[in-house]
Amino acid sequence: MNASSDWWRGCAIYQVYPRSYQDTTGDGSGDLKGITSRLGHIASLGVDAVWLSPFFKSPMADMGYDVSDYCDVDPMFGTLADFDKMIAEAHRLGLRIIIDQVLSHSSDKHPWFAESRSSRKSPKADWYVWADPKPDGSAPNNWLSIFGGPAWEWDSVRKQYYLHNFLASQPDLNFHNPQAQEALLAAVRFWLDRGVDGFRLDTVNFYVHDQKLRDNPPLKLGKAEKAKQTNPYEYQNHLYDKTQPENLAFLKRFRALLNEYDNRASVGEVGDGKRSLKTVAAYTSGGDKLNMSYTFDMLGPDFSAAHVRKCIAAFETSVTDGWICWAFSNHDVIRHVTRWTKPGASPAETAKFAIALLACLRGSICIYEGEELGLEEAELAFKDLVDPYGIRFWPGYKGRDGCRTPIPWESGAHAGGFTTGKPWLPVPDAHRQLAVDRQERQADSVLAHYRAVLKFRDGEQALTKGSIELVDGPENVLIFTREAGNEKLLCAFSFASAPTEAGLPSGLSGAAAIGFPGAEGTVSGEKLVLPAHGVFVGRVA
Repeated sequence: MNASSDWWRGCAIYQVYPRSYQDTTGDGSGDLKGITSRLGHIASLGVDAVWLSPFFKSPMADMGYDVSDYCDVDPMFGTLADFDKMIAEAHRLGLRIIIDQVLSHSSDKHPWFAESRSSRKSPKADWYVWADPKPDGSAPNNWLSIFGGPAWEWDSVRKQYYLHNFLASQPDLNFHNPQAQEALLAAVRFWLDRGVDGFRLDTVNFYVHDQKLRDNPPLKLGKAEKAKQTNPYEYQNHLYDKTQPENLAFLKRFRALLNEYDNRASVGEVGDGKRSLKTVAAYTSGGDKLNMSYTFDMLGPDFSAAHVRKCIAAFETSVTDGWICWAFSNHDVIRHVTRWTKPGASPAETAKFAIALLACLRGSICIYEGEELGLEEAELAFKDLVDPYGIRFWPGYKGRDGCRTPIPWESGAHAGGFTTGKPWLPVPDAHRQLAVDRQERQADSVLAHYRAVLKFRDGEQALTKGSIELVDGPENVLIFTREAGNEKLLCAFSFASAPTEAGLPSGLSGAAAIGFPGAEGTVSGEKLVLPAHGVFVGRVA
């Protein structure tokens, strides 16, 4: 395990969704013992860290993102002793553990909220965001919940509204209250003392709200843009319900706490529309806030040379002294193999192309469980859904369950070897055909390709920590260089469905291929030749 304080810079992270990884009790839901039993698989990929989605005590209204106890494990996942054993085994294998911290809101079943709602004079009365109604009894302002409807819920005890950016059972904590901040930081310290190596901060730009409760203005959308929206949340310009300047002060407090411990790191989730990279720059600059952040720029349907080039250029321009963590999939979006595979194309080839590109980008990278198998989005019936977001907006939006189905370990076993019981979400037959045991026997499998690419990346400092410079090329070809010290690599990716040629500047002519897995492109003098969806990675003399 890399003992340096900047191990996070250029690291590869593997995200585990605990409920779907491995069940050891037969109840159909994954657990911490199951994760521990599969850490060898994760280590074999060549990643540096494991990010665990929430496993804390929770009513599970939003699959654990509604926390009722920040300092304990929900019984469905096991015990604190199970967590400690998992940490020990991960560290033995050279893996760091990053855990989700859901600080912007709690469950309405949390004791803090029970006390806050009990009386306007209770010690925790101001720990959550409460507001009086307008004279006509309506909500304090026009803020909307991402999960549908107003972001305000009436409480009959306090006779006030409380803010919830997500479900009504997820009340927002009041970060303008120093005591609430202290309590949250104490929970973070609890896990630091147990040996966790870092934190993924859920909805990190939602922490602070505008104290004046000003209305959000409408977002200027054309008819075509409005026609694409299934959620009215996208109609607003979210100037006041998130990304407030006071958040920077809290992030500094958070970083100061991490700095009391050796080699700890943080990665924030930034969802801020077109302002995301500006927010990343603010949250990761100066070395006194987050170590890195990720955005949703590469978690959408657009996958083209022009789009990736735009994302790289925007990051390099906006985030001058900060750091980004690139991801193509996670537990909230349609799997990228489904989003990006064109009709008639091979999902496996899309998966291999995508990990090659991800491995060459400047930044840290995050891989979502099942991505290394080339899993596509699962098509589920409405009766099988458990995601409240999908249930609320069905059928225009089918929710997030399709990317959360259990991992298939054994193609011939019940539920793909995930559980001996009934899995909490179905395991599609198509996924069982891509099970780990089957791909272990295939030299050209997606799994084998992931391992080879990540091993290659780990051995090239130019890829893990080097600079990046975009190079002009044809419309469907993305070309850039990565450079660290005396090492310079030329990286090229063709998004075209036919062979493509590109001219190279004289300084890059003669770049020699260096065995990057699956790279079939060639360089002859000042000409780069790429097959359809081809890759070239070479060393520049």
